[in-house]
Amino acid sequence: MSHVIRAALLLGFMSLGVSVAMSAELCPALPARAVMPRAALPEELDLPGWKAGAAAIDAALNGLDRGSVRLMFVGDSITASWDRPILQKFFGSLSPVLLGIGGDRTEGMLYRLSHMKMPGLRPQILVLLAGTNNTAGGSAPENTALGIAQIVRLVHAQLPTTKILVLALLPRGVEPSDTLRQVNDRVNVLISQCADNRIVFYFDAARHLLDQAGRLTDQMSFDHLHLTPVGYYKLAEALQPEITRLRGQ
Repeated sequence: MSHVIRAALLLGFMSLGVSVAMSAELCPALPARAVMPRAALPEELDLPGWKAGAAAIDAALNGLDRGSVRLMFVGDSITASWDRPILQKFFGSLSPVLLGIGGDRTEGMLYRLSHMKMPGLRPQILVLLAGTNNTAGGSAPENTALGIAQIVRLVHAQLPTTKILVLALLPRGVEPSDTLRQVNDRVNVLISQCADNRIVFYFDAARHLLDQAGRLTDQMSFDHLHLTPVGYYKLAEALQPEITRLRGQ
């Protein structure tokens, strides 16, 4: 994508009345740059099923009792594929909404969140899990982390009363030595600095998903990236007390 097109997208993004500058104090360790990387600019992605997925999410939101939604999840296929019975068991009382699309990257999330109709939505908690598709596509950890920081800023500008729970990128690959796991770990070090424990919070679920040797087994992940029902159960079990704690603050 050319710099001209990216600049046009950014101008459109800002003209929507959602000023990321309003939330510039968030994630101060990951400031905006004069020349922003692709991962930190909104982009309508040309991926199979992406536009259809975004349209389906919009349609689902239009049919919701928005005032009942207390919990939202934003992310990619890991978010989109939450095991529904497990989600209902742990978070059903919060009327959770999944805003996940397979293959999505930070730039895609920035685009669709900036275009999403938010009036009436006042979730107490928004759980963000983003970035693993960026790093798999070659995005540098610093650029991926900045993209995540931009999502945080955008969400806060749109939903100023919502607490944002940034999840560490989940472990991928069987072994701790897996190249992409190590790259994702570097992203996690950076995004952990976004937590001000007032608006933005950070949670790393890795220890709940890995065995004692740090391996991501077939029991937890069928492809060593996406979770099995057992993996989702462990993730939900780990998240529930954290979400309960944040709601009580």
